[in-house]
Amino acid sequence: MAENEIALRYGCNPHQKPARVFMRSGGALPFQVLNGAPGYINLLDALNSWQLVRELKQVLHLPAATSFKHVSPAGAALGLPLSETLKQANGVDGLELSPLASAYARARGADRQASFGDWVALSDVVDVPTAQLIRREVSDGIIAPGYEPEALELLRKKHQGRYTVLQIDQDYQPQESERREVFGVTFEQKRNDYVPGAEQLSEIPTKNRHLPEEAKRDLLLALITLKYTQSNSICFTYDGQCIGIGAGQQSRIYCTRLAAGKAANWYLRQHPTVQNLPWKQGVKRPDRTNGIDLFLRDDLTAAEEQEWQQLFEKVPQRLSAEEKRAWLSGLQGVSLGSDAYIPFRDNVDFASQYGVSYIVQPGGSIRDEDVIAACDTYGMVMVFNGVRLFHH
Repeated sequence: MAENEIALRYGCNPHQKPARVFMRSGGALPFQVLNGAPGYINLLDALNSWQLVRELKQVLHLPAATSFKHVSPAGAALGLPLSETLKQANGVDGLELSPLASAYARARGADRQASFGDWVALSDVVDVPTAQLIRREVSDGIIAPGYEPEALELLRKKHQGRYTVLQIDQDYQPQESERREVFGVTFEQKRNDYVPGAEQLSEIPTKNRHLPEEAKRDLLLALITLKYTQSNSICFTYDGQCIGIGAGQQSRIYCTRLAAGKAANWYLRQHPTVQNLPWKQGVKRPDRTNGIDLFLRDDLTAAEEQEWQQLFEKVPQRLSAEEKRAWLSGLQGVSLGSDAYIPFRDNVDFASQYGVSYIVQPGGSIRDEDVIAACDTYGMVMVFNGVRLFHH
């Protein structure tokens, strides 16, 4: 039977006790705990991430997944097939991949370092291929509308039986207004029930107005992801998945740089040299993820240099700056979403170096004309969706 209150071990930090979640209305919580014991931050991640995948499925009509960490997505994706190269880069080559499993493989593979110890949200009933994929990863818990019996048993065995499994009532709708307390002060606002749709992609102020269906899909994916990302935020999307999310920065150009750097790392992991690194036998998946990051970085300390070299049978030749630039030049047709207006053209100038062809943003800056001119310089298509999507 569903509960209307759950006592938690502690709040955000171990010294914040007591802690609980409950329904002010006295009704039942909209989720059931099928296994494990969720924590305060787990539940913040669960309830935010569920909304993200629910809206992706609602708008784009494909299975959706997100990998969440500290109330922001590390990755989000749709259930589209993966190329052989992307399967290898995501470590899922040779595995059975259902559409839902493909969505999670993409979401988890967007930023594997940030996804370490993630919270998983899935739009559909969890099948066995998806559960088998999640079982291999270091993860804290999952929320989904249901589970196939065998998939649930697989997940219940994870973490020596302590893996947190939540089942959400997919028909639940919260009240129109929401409240929170900060320093003893109660805030109240209308819930953010705006759901981006194709009708918000019609205002195009740039000279180039050609917006392919794939770009529309990726722009909507970016907007919905931004809605549940701590602001300021910029999201790069490509081929039905997020490839770089820059979250929680005070300056928007920092968001753009962060997202672009993650997108570059995502694409470089598909380089043949990276795909064929000569790992020592027995090197674990998290160590490979860290090793690839160190292999691709140019600013290593002496200790880090030694750390990555010890992971290989034979120390590989690192990619030169010219090789990286040549490979990154193949990344084209990227979409960029901004949760608020782009204030300066430097964001566009920087994004142009990372294959961005399509941009969606609210518009409304006093420098809109400068930003439009920057897009025209690079032949980009820019859409004004007219709605800010701050999330705090």
